[in-house]
Amino acid sequence: MSIVVGYVATPEGRAALDAAVAEARLRDEPVVLVASTRPDAGSEERERLSVELETVRAELEGHGVPHDVRVLDGGDVAEDLIGTAEEVGASLVVLGLRRRSPVGKLILGANAQRVLFDAPCPVLTAKPGPS
Repeated sequence: MSIVVGYVATPEGRAALDAAVAEARLRDEPVVLVASTRPDAGSEERERLSVELETVRAELEGHGVPHDVRVLDGGDVAEDLIGTAEEVGASLVVLGLRRRSPVGKLILGANAQRVLFDAPCPVLTAKPGPS
């Protein structure tokens, strides 16, 4: 079993990663970090992601959390997370959500909604703290 976390270099991605690390420690399970890229992502964007992921790998190693970092080029974030969760037999999927207005709370982002409804295991959502 493992914990799958969707990661983007944003405050929401950081919140998801922090929650995944906390859960990994509690459950004594590895983290599988999924970073999805768009098929049309340029070399600059891919290089920036690569540098960011090296920092994340070092952080996970520093926490002593076993991990696997996957960069997927499918372009469909929800499918990447759901597929990875199915592949590794995940016990939990963690994803970050951004704060929304009262009206926006009625509408969940399409990717988050698909993961919540279609993931093969429980889903934990995390929001960044106040700035």
